[in-house]
Amino acid sequence: MMENVHLAPETDEDDLYSGFNDYNPAYDTEELENDTGFQQAVRTSHGRRPPVTAKIPSTAVSRPIATGYGSKTSLASSMGRPMTGTIQDGVARPMTAVRAAGFSKAALRGSAFDPLGQSRGPAPPLEAKNEDSPEEKIRQLEKKVNELVEESCIANSCGDLKLALEKAKDAGRKERVLVRQREQVTTPENINLDLTYSVLFNLASQYSANEMYAEALNTYQVIVKNKMFSNAGRLKVNMGNIYLKQRNYSKAIKFYRMALDQIPSVHKEMRIKIMQNIGITFIKTGQYSDAINSFEHIMSMAPNLKAGFNLILSCFAIGDREKMKKAFQKLIAVPLEIDEDDKYISPSDDPHTNLLVEAIKNDHLRQMERERKAMAEKYIMTAAKLIAPVIESSFAVGYNWCVEVVKASQYVELANDLEINKAITYLRQKDFNQAVDTLKMFEKKDSRVKSAAATNLSFLYYLENEFAQASSYADLAVNSDRYNPSALTNKGNTVFANGDYEKAAEFYKEALRNDSSCTEALYNIGLTYKKLNRLDEALDSFLKLHAILRNSAQVLCQIANVYELMEDPNQAIEWLMQLISVVPTDSQALSKLGELYDSEGDKSQAFQYYYESYRYFPSNIEVIEWLGAYYIDTQFCEKAIQYFERASLIQPTQVKWQLMVASCFRRSGNYQKALDTYKEIHRKFPENVECLRFLVRLCTDIGLKEVQEYATKLKRLEKMKEMREQRIKSGRDSGGGSRSKREGSAGSDSGQSNSASSKSERLSAKLRALPGTDEPYESSSNKEIDASYVDPLGPQIERPKTAAKKRIDEDDFADEELGDDLLPE
Repeated sequence: MMENVHLAPETDEDDLYSGFNDYNPAYDTEELENDTGFQQAVRTSHGRRPPVTAKIPSTAVSRPIATGYGSKTSLASSMGRPMTGTIQDGVARPMTAVRAAGFSKAALRGSAFDPLGQSRGPAPPLEAKNEDSPEEKIRQLEKKVNELVEESCIANSCGDLKLALEKAKDAGRKERVLVRQREQVTTPENINLDLTYSVLFNLASQYSANEMYAEALNTYQVIVKNKMFSNAGRLKVNMGNIYLKQRNYSKAIKFYRMALDQIPSVHKEMRIKIMQNIGITFIKTGQYSDAINSFEHIMSMAPNLKAGFNLILSCFAIGDREKMKKAFQKLIAVPLEIDEDDKYISPSDDPHTNLLVEAIKNDHLRQMERERKAMAEKYIMTAAKLIAPVIESSFAVGYNWCVEVVKASQYVELANDLEINKAITYLRQKDFNQAVDTLKMFEKKDSRVKSAAATNLSFLYYLENEFAQASSYADLAVNSDRYNPSALTNKGNTVFANGDYEKAAEFYKEALRNDSSCTEALYNIGLTYKKLNRLDEALDSFLKLHAILRNSAQVLCQIANVYELMEDPNQAIEWLMQLISVVPTDSQALSKLGELYDSEGDKSQAFQYYYESYRYFPSNIEVIEWLGAYYIDTQFCEKAIQYFERASLIQPTQVKWQLMVASCFRRSGNYQKALDTYKEIHRKFPENVECLRFLVRLCTDIGLKEVQEYATKLKRLEKMKEMREQRIKSGRDSGGGSRSKREGSAGSDSGQSNSASSKSERLSAKLRALPGTDEPYESSSNKEIDASYVDPLGPQIERPKTAAKKRIDEDDFADEELGDDLLPE
């Protein structure tokens, strides 16, 4: 075993730690500053050559270097090769390496160390683009075309359609130039089809917006026929819309169907919209059965409110009761897809939650939800009012069916509104008892419905001049809803009718505080201030109302009347001129203008407006009398005859008009015609003294034999007249007094024959008192106070209207016509 064990010899063995103090003199760094070769390598690229491989034999002679002891030994490479750039035999060896960046041969000549080349100065400028190159020209032209298309779209959105069309045409011209240049430079495959499509589409849209339909259709045809444009077939919808505007319904349906065939089924929403257009076009052509098929398909695939409402209209047109009921049920079942109101009620007292709820309570999404709900309620209410009278034997049964369907749906709150509309329908049919009974059913309902019903009841009783009942229900409406402006207005009207103008003004003010847009309260408070002779406040109220209702004839005439009461005829004339610009055929306004000009002494202007008033309403006795007196005053008695003859036709029992006709014949020198007229008057009115006096005078002047007969009759009548007067004074015969009164009403022609100017002055004084200080100038608008009622759909206000609009419009959703009646003075 020990044979294999060898002990380490103790002599002639190497030291384990020997050699660590031996090092290559090349690593001696203490004498580098004095080493000429090293310093030369630092200043030049001498020492930057890559290391050579071992295959290259060493041919250089090593040079001595300085060591730590001052001796110089040869510094060789790792392969024994001397470093490049060393000086051998007094001659510098040339460099063989690639010159590195930042170094130059100038360093060998003693230049400063500049590795970044900062001494060379700034870099030369970039090479300028060659703008004359075809590619650059095409690029600039393409940019210009895009800018023109954008400018055209912006001009269209701003409403400047002509500028938008000009920009679109300019873009089309430049795009064609661009295409030609591209064809010369590149292959046709490189043409920008998207730019061409956008230019043509924008041009067609601008043609259509400017109602240049032929040009728009031609441009759309260019796009549709080009097979290189993808999805161009969809533009046939736009072509169908143009044909629909041109009322070419057959072509519109054809293009709608072509577009429908080219749109894939995955685009469901687009297909539904096109089918809805097809259904509407069928309605316009009277093909209601085809329209029903289109809308029924829509309601089965993607039900929406408009399609459901149009389906009801189509079924109503063909009179199919069952289909109307089914369509109404489908309309009721359309999902609104909106959040419940409970979402906007904070469930806790957490301030952060409350802030969040307040933030979303009136944001854009909430407003959109309100609009969508309001639109749904409008469609449902309109459809119910449309079909209720026809789906059953009577409209009451039909309304009851609609109410039951609505109660079973998500629109429960509309049931009460339908009941109120039922009462309004009774009003239209003049069945006031049924209307009152229907409205009285709401007395035990919630406060909002109770207030609406009580307001309408107050309105009804007010129209029937039952002011006690009207006041009672107005109080009920106000107590149920103190913030109902219509209820407050009606309460003010009842107080106004009782003559308590100060209290009425307080109710009108409260109504305005609750709703500043309540035009009835603002109008009535102006009338109240007129009654209280507070003309400045009345004028302020009517001017505010004029700012809201710019073209209201009633407001304009009230402003003119207030200025007249303030003795400012110039302002009154100015506002009356605005009035006749709104209602140019209002004879009463024209006659009032004539009266004001007459009071100012401008007879020619007065005659012009009186004559215009006579043309539009030739039965106004005051206007006829003024025109006749005007012609007599200007010595044109022949022209005055036609006016007095018309007056005698209007008032055949008034002898004065026939006497004035005879007087005009006498003044014009036609004595025979005058004599015949007096004889006719004497035949009709044998007890008229004035007629007999002129008969005696004419017969005497002409020398007729009948003079003695007429003189005898005249004396007998005068004696009878004296006897009547004596009996009146004594009071023994009341019947005689009535006869003398009738005779006195006949008038006298002697004063007119003596002085025509005195007659004209009397007429002017009479006309200045017309119309009454509180009466509007419209011929048929002799009532003032607005009575308000509650409309279930819109705001509960009623706007004053002109006399020409006093009718019930079946197409109006908000039954505002009931508030037209005004309280007479």
